[in-house]
Amino acid sequence: MNANPNVVQRDVPPRTAYALEQAGVHPLLARLLAARGVASAADLDDGLQHLLPPDGLQGSAAAGTLLADAIAAGQRVAIVADYDCDGATACAVALRGLAMLGARPQQLGYVVPDRAVHGYGLTPAIVDLAMQRRPDLLVTVDNGIASHAGVAHARALGLRVLVTDHHLPAAEPATLPEADVIVNPNQGGCGFPSKALAGVGVMFYVLLATRAELRRRGVFDAATQPRLDVLLDLVALGTVADVVKLDANNRRLVAQGLKRVRAGRMQPGVAALYAAAGRDPSKASAFDFGFALGPRINAAGRLADMTLGIECLVTDDPARATDLAQQLDAINRERRVVETGMRDLAQGVLDRLAEHADWPGAVTIFDETFHEGVVGIVAGRVKDRVHRPTFVFARGSDGALKGSGRSIPGFHLRDALDLVAKRHPGVLLRFGGHAMAAGCTLEPASLPQFTQALQAVAAEWLDAAALTRTLRSDGPLAVQWFNPQTVSLLDAQVWGQGFEPPLFCDEVQVRDQRLVAEKHLKLRVMHGGAARDAIWFHRTEPLPERVRLAYRLQLDEWNGQQRVQMVVEAAV
Repeated sequence: MNANPNVVQRDVPPRTAYALEQAGVHPLLARLLAARGVASAADLDDGLQHLLPPDGLQGSAAAGTLLADAIAAGQRVAIVADYDCDGATACAVALRGLAMLGARPQQLGYVVPDRAVHGYGLTPAIVDLAMQRRPDLLVTVDNGIASHAGVAHARALGLRVLVTDHHLPAAEPATLPEADVIVNPNQGGCGFPSKALAGVGVMFYVLLATRAELRRRGVFDAATQPRLDVLLDLVALGTVADVVKLDANNRRLVAQGLKRVRAGRMQPGVAALYAAAGRDPSKASAFDFGFALGPRINAAGRLADMTLGIECLVTDDPARATDLAQQLDAINRERRVVETGMRDLAQGVLDRLAEHADWPGAVTIFDETFHEGVVGIVAGRVKDRVHRPTFVFARGSDGALKGSGRSIPGFHLRDALDLVAKRHPGVLLRFGGHAMAAGCTLEPASLPQFTQALQAVAAEWLDAAALTRTLRSDGPLAVQWFNPQTVSLLDAQVWGQGFEPPLFCDEVQVRDQRLVAEKHLKLRVMHGGAARDAIWFHRTEPLPERVRLAYRLQLDEWNGQQRVQMVVEAAV
């Protein structure tokens, strides 16, 4: 395996960069945005009027009618949530939004699967659990597109079912579940331009369609209708935490959410999570959502009960929100301990694989001690380290192996599982997911066959170039931009999946290097004639005196002083 990534400098269309700069965009930012496909200053207008209209989302109008009818008739609506941050925020958006649109408290409730007990999605067991609330309508959020048995069970019990999801359906359109309405930008025939909507984004659009239907019925007019944009802090949080592609529409949703958080207009639970994470909401960034708030909510679904996360997001009591956020913070600390132990065991497997001359094109790891709730995180860490599609398995309470996978560009993980299932019927009990993340369930005896089958697909789809990690660099950073103001400018932008944060690449002279915490390389380097601080996390090998570093910028604040630090990603 090639441990050194291939660093490729992004192309910058000079005319586009110049036009952006002439329109008032900071010169450095103009270059960065042009390299990421921003064509004009108009593309940077994140106003709500530029969001894609909901009537382009297939099924949204029918969903609006279904929900408007339920609200008017006083029917009970049960939200069927998922146990990750996208599902939790989607559930909170549904509950808050439907209440704003006129649903009374006694009409609304929710159920969320226990990862270890119920499995994923709208299963018959979850339908039975929801029946305790005597609902008339089930609304799935961030799940349901593959829940054939659960939808059928609900319909047999006389319930209506609205599926809102963003996951990929099965390959054949005929296999869609027989729900009353399905809203999913990735279902066949849907022409909605943004296929990257997160589950919470889909639910937000369903609320927009419901409000439009209520306007049509005369319940509201343009002046009296509720402002659903107050939910955008939750939409932004779930969108970033689910690592969906930040296309133009998603960037607008996230930008609007961040603006509200920075202005102090956020749900009590979001404010409490910021406090628990020790971060300043007035300086809110997408990084906060992805690496501070999101993991704390996800931890509940991984190690405990996602009800904690949902309750934190739906309560209007700041004191209760604070208590729940502190509980989530404690669970997240426990999650880190569990994850560290699993990563150490996984590293042992990687060390044994490294003894062979040829690495497999895909990696599967299983240990009896692994915790089912953390396999996805560990799979992501291993994938980042070896740049191979990776599945990590844990034994579920029913004895079956529950696997979570993470992938690399060029290897569509859900499609790969579909191919394995067709070539080896019976090996996979269940599977689903996206291009870059997927899950599956199999019997323990099937693990060797699954591993061989997945590696066979990898051998067909991935060549040596694809198996070499590639970093896209923005080239050298001019000395004039190496300052706290630049870092603040960059941090204020919306970066994420498909719109990666800036990565610069410069030759430096290493003046000093030492290990901190026995696993991070702390550096003092000369760059542009000035001494700079740098750190390379999880790197222990020393660097030569002269080296090209690919790095990101970070603002380090200590005792009221701000310093710019280089966070190293690779040595070239």
